[in-house]
Amino acid sequence: MRICLLLLLFAVGTARAAEVQVAVAANFAAPMQKIAAAFQRETGHRALLAIGSTGRFYAQVKNGAPFQVLLAADDETPAKLAAEGRAVASSRFTYAIGRLVLWSAQAGVVDAEGKVLRDAGFERLAIADPKVAPYGAAAMDVITRMALPRGVIARIVQGESIGQAFQFVATGNAQLGFVALSQVMVDGRIEKGSAWVVPANLHTPLRQDAILLNTGHGNAAATALLEFLRGDAARAIIRAHGYQFQAK
Repeated sequence: MRICLLLLLFAVGTARAAEVQVAVAANFAAPMQKIAAAFQRETGHRALLAIGSTGRFYAQVKNGAPFQVLLAADDETPAKLAAEGRAVASSRFTYAIGRLVLWSAQAGVVDAEGKVLRDAGFERLAIADPKVAPYGAAAMDVITRMALPRGVIARIVQGESIGQAFQFVATGNAQLGFVALSQVMVDGRIEKGSAWVVPANLHTPLRQDAILLNTGHGNAAATALLEFLRGDAARAIIRAHGYQFQAK
C-alpha cells in the first residue's frame, strides 16, 4: 500500500512538472545556467536554454521559433515583440541592468581608467555586432563618447554576439574587448586578466527585460520561471555576476 502511494505521489509530481524553452541573451548565459538549476530544484520545472544574440532571437521569434520566454539584452526588443502582438505586454519586466567592461585575458594590459584605448597598444579590439547585440551598441557608444581616434575603430573585430566577442579575447585572438561584466565576474570579483568597468554614463543603460512570448501562454513552467527570476534566490545569483537592479 505504501509503495503504491509513493508511486502515485511521484506520478502526480511528474505530471505537474513542465518544460519551458528560453531564449537567453549571451551575456546572461552563466547566471542563467545557475538559475535554471535552482529553478528545477525548487519547482520541478525544467528550463531549456538557447543562448545567442537578442537581435537574432527577435528574427527567429518573428519566423516562428518555439521559444516561450525571452530574456533579452535590452528593453527595446521585448517591447517591440509586445507591440507586434507576439508577446504578452503585461509580463514584461527588467530582470537585470548590465554593466560593460573592457577586458583582457592577460594581467596588466587594461588599466583602471581605460587609458589603454587611447594608447592603442593593441592589435585587435573585440566587440559584439552593434547591429544585433545591445552590448555591441553600448561599446560603440563608449568609443564615440570618448572621442577615440579612428585608428581604434580600424582595429575592431566583431563577434555576432557578446559570447563570441568574449571568446575572441579569452583565446587571445584579440588583446582586449568590450564584454559583459557578468562574463568575467564570479562571486562579486573578476578572477582573471585585467579590466576596466566602464562608467555607466558612457553608454546607453543596459536594461535587460524578460517577457512571456505568445507561445508560452498557458505554460506553467514559463509563468513559474518569470516569477522565480523576481525572487531572492535568482537575484542573489544575478547580483554575484555584476548586474544591478532598478530602484523600486
